[in-house]
Amino acid sequence: MGEQSTKRNICIGLMAHVDAGKTTLSEAMLYTGGQIRKLGRVDHQDAFLDNDVQERERGITIFSKQAVLPLTNMEVTLLDTPGHVDFSSEMERTLQVLDYAVLVISGTDGVQSHTRTLWKLLERYSVPTFLFVNKMDLNGADETALMENLQSQLNPGCIDFSTENDDFLENIAMCDETILSAYLETGALETESIRDLIAQRKVFPCYFGSALKTIGVEAFLQGLERYTRVPQYPAEFGAKVYKIVHDAQGARLTYMKITGGSLPVKTVLRGGEGENAWAEKADQLRIYSGNKFKLSEEVPAGGVCAVTGLTHTYPGQGLGIEPDTPAPVLDSFLTYQVMLPMGVEPHTAVQKLRLLEEEDPQLHVVWNEHLREIHVQLMGEVQLEVLQRTIADRFGLHAQFGQGNIVYRETIEYPVEGMGHFEPLRHYAEVHLLLEPGAPGSGLQFGSLLSEDVLDRNWQRLILTHLEERSYPGVLTCSPITDMKISLVAGRAHLKHTEGGDFRQATYRAVRHGLRRTKSILLEPWYDFRLEVPAALVGRAISDLQRMFAEFSPPETLGDSAVITGSAPVSEMRGYALELTAYSRGEGSLLCMPKGYRPCHNAEEVIAAIGYDPDRDTENTGDSVFCSHGSGVIIKWYDAENHMHVESGLSFGEEEAEPEQELPSERGAVYQAPAFDKELQAIFERTYGPVKRREYRPTGTLRGEDLSSKTLWPVPERDTTPEYLLIDGYNIMYAWDDLKKVAEKDIDTARQILMDRLCHYQSVSRCICILVFDAYRVPRDVEDVLQYHNISVVFTKQAETADTYIERATYEIGKKHRVRVATSDMAEQMIVLGHGAQRMSANELKMDVDDAIRRLRDTVTNFNEKESMKHANKPFRDIAKKKS
Repeated sequence: MGEQSTKRNICIGLMAHVDAGKTTLSEAMLYTGGQIRKLGRVDHQDAFLDNDVQERERGITIFSKQAVLPLTNMEVTLLDTPGHVDFSSEMERTLQVLDYAVLVISGTDGVQSHTRTLWKLLERYSVPTFLFVNKMDLNGADETALMENLQSQLNPGCIDFSTENDDFLENIAMCDETILSAYLETGALETESIRDLIAQRKVFPCYFGSALKTIGVEAFLQGLERYTRVPQYPAEFGAKVYKIVHDAQGARLTYMKITGGSLPVKTVLRGGEGENAWAEKADQLRIYSGNKFKLSEEVPAGGVCAVTGLTHTYPGQGLGIEPDTPAPVLDSFLTYQVMLPMGVEPHTAVQKLRLLEEEDPQLHVVWNEHLREIHVQLMGEVQLEVLQRTIADRFGLHAQFGQGNIVYRETIEYPVEGMGHFEPLRHYAEVHLLLEPGAPGSGLQFGSLLSEDVLDRNWQRLILTHLEERSYPGVLTCSPITDMKISLVAGRAHLKHTEGGDFRQATYRAVRHGLRRTKSILLEPWYDFRLEVPAALVGRAISDLQRMFAEFSPPETLGDSAVITGSAPVSEMRGYALELTAYSRGEGSLLCMPKGYRPCHNAEEVIAAIGYDPDRDTENTGDSVFCSHGSGVIIKWYDAENHMHVESGLSFGEEEAEPEQELPSERGAVYQAPAFDKELQAIFERTYGPVKRREYRPTGTLRGEDLSSKTLWPVPERDTTPEYLLIDGYNIMYAWDDLKKVAEKDIDTARQILMDRLCHYQSVSRCICILVFDAYRVPRDVEDVLQYHNISVVFTKQAETADTYIERATYEIGKKHRVRVATSDMAEQMIVLGHGAQRMSANELKMDVDDAIRRLRDTVTNFNEKESMKHANKPFRDIAKKKS
């Protein structure tokens, strides 16, 4: 323990098309190298690295594994990666830490579709690659034909290293002009020159053998030891995180490769920026080999270890001098709904799924508050089955999954300025953002164009942090936005009242405000494809591609087959591989690689089918909150610009800045407010036009348009009992003088007193009380709903105010029941009135609560008096009974 090896340390990854014999080769390498005493087999379910139950049952690698392979002058860290296409993201995350890769090819199948995908990824990550052609002991394995196949399908630099014959050096020299000139002069090649060509990905050594029978494995290990070299690492510490797992005891393990300096145990590692900065100690350094590990005191550069004690790390993260790795190329284009069994709380399930998302970020667990649904992204049916089993085994949840749907994205066509203002009582923040279209595939980029003389550097960093901490739904289908550059151009803070959460609110609202003001474009995923069919079926293939809106080049002849390359929408090509197999009787092949996102070919159809209404989405609002007469006033997104406190100096053409908005369809009749709300209704109608009951809250129109000419919306039929009362907690506390005095000293005590009073009130009244408190500054994904005696107490989730929650709840509950809202906020009263709810001022609620408590006290007093009389008269009743 703690002793460091003087051998060269090389990190090598194994990858292959499924069933090429990759795990069998890892067994043979470990056995030949003396690391294991028994040669395990996949079909016997005793392979050294496939130690997961599901891996052994299915006979495939699902999770990447680590093994230590000591050779004569070198120590290899062997990383075995999944071969099935459904687990490609796990494999791709491993590529970022490899010094070399071993691509295993089946001798009976040659280069297959997923083999080409792996080859392109190795090229993208610039990983030097060795090839081992397996199963050469089987009938049909022709070494000469296979070499031609490798050189034509992968790269002409594939050279046979298994037999160093007369042509061996000449074939290598042909791969580089400089090396060729030196070879022609001397007739020799230095080993170091061959290493250089391999490291530069100009030469790809090929070895042939049978892993199951260990034929050719020893020569292959000797070739690895001879033709690889250790990378040069800097002296300063750096590390790359490539994997997160939880062991059987629940400990969180961060797998990383040290890429600079060294990592001693108990080192304090740091990451993040601003309010997201963290510092944690590396408690243990585990060197795994299979499912066993040894503890190390220090891991040098080039070493791979699992670190305990870290809770903020994530795959692809760079530590120290190491930068983060860009997002993986292989990402799922399909999203599935997770259907939980009866009685399972969705919020609890989301928290458990987040643990799995830490391990596989490509799951993209999403909680849709509006639909109250959980969605995950998956690569295919096998991954779905594995995930289903994992959820059941680890968490005891027997979940089902809905049908997979395409994952869409949205971007914008024109640049626009988005503005967000957040100023409820004792809070203040204003943010102006410039939203610009980005290049396809560029993702979201954030920056600042604002001078620090206008807004302090710390506030600017905080705004950029808030921009980066979440994804943003678009306004067409609620799909995440992408391919945009968002720049901070103006902002303002208050010396006394601004807090960090205020800028979060203003930033989110500014992004949404900008999206509402410009024209959005729906994007869909596309594949780059390579379609190979028998020449007789070219006509059928071209007809299918045209039907799928594909773009492709003319067919090219390849022996008796024709090859067509091009690109097509994922939604159209989905499932075509099965169709191809059927009509070509297994002779056709289809290779699909993610191309990225392009404008949707049937956008109107998709938008209509999804049916998303941004005005109904209270979770993502572009409205701003301004302070007026001591309380917050909500200003709709289309009018917010006229109320902003600062100007950015930006200007856009009228057509780009404010595209024409469509009004809602016309639907029906007026909702009549109760008599005691007539005055407020008159104010509302003078300001906004007649009250309209619609599927959700009123959205307004463009400035200057008259609402009074529009047909009004119908009120759905509702039960009149029971009646619900929604109370804005902090608003009421500060509106009642006695609670306000208590809150100034101890807000928790004031909150408790209010909760107790409302418990008494509900006991006497016939309404159901829901008390709502702001908790938007508390980092939580979902709201907390507590049952306090006989009332419900809600603490809103992060980035949601009590006003927003009450608006949403008013609509949902108001479909079937009468609803009243108790608040002193005039803007909130107008909004709930527009929903068809009744309003109740803070003073009216206090009068009702005081009256209820008085009545409850009188009832208790009368009851006690009656009980006292019963006990006082009991002796006389006993005497009367005896006489009778």
